[in-house]
Amino acid sequence: MKITNTLLLICILHFNLKAQKKVQPIVYKDTVRQLSEVVVTASRMPENVLKSPISIALLDNRAIQNSATPSFYDALENIKGVQLLTPSLGFKVYNTRGFANPTNVRFVQLVDGVDNQAPHIGSPIASALAPTDLDVNQVEILHGAASALYGMNALNGLVNIFSKNPFEHQGLSFQQKTGVNHFNDNNTSVHLFSESSLRWAKAFNNTFATKINFEYLTGYDWISDNNTDLNPNGNASLNLFGTDNPAYDGINAYGNESSNRRNLTLGGKRYSVARTGYLEKEIADFSLRNIKGDVSLFVRPKKDWEVSYTYRFGILDNLYQRTNRFRLSDYRIDQHSISFKSPSIQAKAYLTHENTGQSYNIRSMAENIERTFKTDDAWFTDFTNQFNANTKAGMSVTDALQSARNLADKGRPQPHTAEFDALIKKLGDINNWDVGAALRVQSWLYHVEAQVDLTQQLFSTLRQKYGLSILTGFDYRMFEVLPDGNYFINPVEAGKNLTYNKVGGFVQLTKLLLNDKLKLNASMRADKNQYFDLSWNPRLAIVYSPTDDQNIRISYQNAYRFPSLFEAFSNVNSGGVKRVGGLPIMSQGIFENSYFKTSIDAFQAAITNDVNKNGLTTAQAVVKNKSLLKKNDYGYIQPESVNSFEIGYKGLWFDKRLYVDVDFYYNQYQNFMAQVETNLPLTQSTNADSIAFALNDRTKNQRYRLWTNSKTTVFNYGGSIGLRYRIYKDFMLSTNASYAQLDRKTTDDGLEEAFNTPRWILNFSLSNRKITERLGFNVNWKWQEDFLWQSSLATGNVPAYSTIDGQISYTLPAQNLTLKLGGTNLLNKYYYNFLAGPSVGGFYYLSATLNL
Repeated sequence: MKITNTLLLICILHFNLKAQKKVQPIVYKDTVRQLSEVVVTASRMPENVLKSPISIALLDNRAIQNSATPSFYDALENIKGVQLLTPSLGFKVYNTRGFANPTNVRFVQLVDGVDNQAPHIGSPIASALAPTDLDVNQVEILHGAASALYGMNALNGLVNIFSKNPFEHQGLSFQQKTGVNHFNDNNTSVHLFSESSLRWAKAFNNTFATKINFEYLTGYDWISDNNTDLNPNGNASLNLFGTDNPAYDGINAYGNESSNRRNLTLGGKRYSVARTGYLEKEIADFSLRNIKGDVSLFVRPKKDWEVSYTYRFGILDNLYQRTNRFRLSDYRIDQHSISFKSPSIQAKAYLTHENTGQSYNIRSMAENIERTFKTDDAWFTDFTNQFNANTKAGMSVTDALQSARNLADKGRPQPHTAEFDALIKKLGDINNWDVGAALRVQSWLYHVEAQVDLTQQLFSTLRQKYGLSILTGFDYRMFEVLPDGNYFINPVEAGKNLTYNKVGGFVQLTKLLLNDKLKLNASMRADKNQYFDLSWNPRLAIVYSPTDDQNIRISYQNAYRFPSLFEAFSNVNSGGVKRVGGLPIMSQGIFENSYFKTSIDAFQAAITNDVNKNGLTTAQAVVKNKSLLKKNDYGYIQPESVNSFEIGYKGLWFDKRLYVDVDFYYNQYQNFMAQVETNLPLTQSTNADSIAFALNDRTKNQRYRLWTNSKTTVFNYGGSIGLRYRIYKDFMLSTNASYAQLDRKTTDDGLEEAFNTPRWILNFSLSNRKITERLGFNVNWKWQEDFLWQSSLATGNVPAYSTIDGQISYTLPAQNLTLKLGGTNLLNKYYYNFLAGPSVGGFYYLSATLNL
């Protein structure tokens, strides 16, 4: 912190001397000019944002600078139709149009057209490879399906972040953000936040240019501390609820999940008992660090040609959530990319390398700290013996249960002790989740693509004479992962890296009619994955523009995604549950012979009820209820797809003072990729009684979580409206509302991806970038409705919440220095926007940006 503040002071003093010789006036552009700016993401070619054939939003550099949030990544939350999830202060996940989750494999993030995803996950690790605030020129957000042009994963939406070209944006810039959070937080004291960014760009004779960016961020993460019981009825037949429930499973407590529970017959009654477990705040390291940067070289060998090379890297320490919560530590991702641009040809090739460093699984850490001092068998034996002794001595059931737990837990490692910290370090380096917690994955992504505008030069007559444009392109992508023996294995060639590839291409036709008032846009894409059949994805869109300021559009498109690496190939042992990829080479024999865990739960609950209330022996109850067991009838994983219909309108009114953006969509999803939980009986017998007894005994069956597809077809619809009005001089009033609704399901097999989206999200802001020549402000109010959150980690209701963000900025023209004082969640009302996620409070900051 001292170093960055000193550097800022030196820069200010240095430039103050230069500024005395020459002062650059600040020029403010019309605040509504952005409404006519050009976007490229919607059609992969430049077009007026108002005439885009599909729903797209634009966030330019001026809007980012004036946003009420501390960074461009945070500012995306206030855009129409965007839903935000916050797994960490340093990790935010965006989604549009429903079916959200913290690992959003249905939403794509590009930087200058280059995919930012972490290869083994299939989705980006937040802003790890994104440009710094100083280098962001424009952000374009596509709402909804985009696979017809961008291929796999773009089912729900896409964001394309454009960095500043060093030919057009030269000079030295420095930015220091200093902030604080955790005010009135019961779990910790106030902590300091610091983010230091540097950008330098230089062009030489408009032929060669280079730029360098660097950012260093430190802070203390938001804390997940939701103790709601996920298993409140675990002992309902015995009237044991709340703190008396021996099968308690807190949302942010680990080591007491269903795989850590057993059914014990105690005093003639059948109890469900869990090991004690640890809270996330007792296990996780909440220190936050993000180091990232990039170096780029640009060459313009001839007019309108540009060749560039960029190297980006990111190093992260923060919290991350998938099926479990993870601590990312020394997580590193590197990317090399080469691009070529000309008026008719664009080509890219890039390589991404991911190394999870010293990261660990928080749940596995808790489970195996428990087991280091006492095995599961020993713990449950001690618990049983002590409970029986207590009840024989006349102790009440609730007191006997607590006494048995205290005895079984004797010698258990205690959080925040030297012994406990040493165990975290030791287990965090053991790459086997049955006994350790390490996440040790190395993976690579290789990608090559090119697109050609055939009517730009080669067949220019078609464009000039008939208003027809033809764009075509192809891409090839390969994933490679190093088998670590815990998370991934190579089932084909042991000892060799695992590879997974696809190839695809598209053709897009655009035709102008009726004196350019009608634009027809049609595209077709085909993709082939090595494990799946050819996939076809069409898009058809019509835009009618009676005037330049009034534009109506209608579109249909299909989007898809192939299984990601971990959905196809994972092979993880985790606390008695083995998660297996859905390809036949990974899960053959398991699908065919396993039984649904839901039916086993019902089977065991019926046994418990018969033993506790009807006086049957366990053996009698097993035979009586064996018909409840249902064999798994799901199959191997297949690609997922969506058919999306959309109508929309964009227009300017009242002398271009009012901007209106409206859209409505209807989607049909098929083959949702999801996980089914099954148990495989460890018996060679096909006798129904033998299988039933095996499935009632935790030691005689293996539990699996298999990647497969839902049989349900799901329909959802929604819409959004955005209004922006310049009410007086440069005072801008903006509001947007988004609505999302799950319409219906053809069936309900329980595997379809949860909708996880509030019906209503509202934003309202008032801003002025120049109340005076130096002073500006922005205030934003956001509200979202309560909604049901469903995931394999936690299911329950997420309460509604509202926040107020605000900032005031002050510019010193002589020094080219801008100060920005602001805060998010100014009223410091703690909330969480998904279950198991952290509680988010107020964040207050001061930023100083210096341009030399």
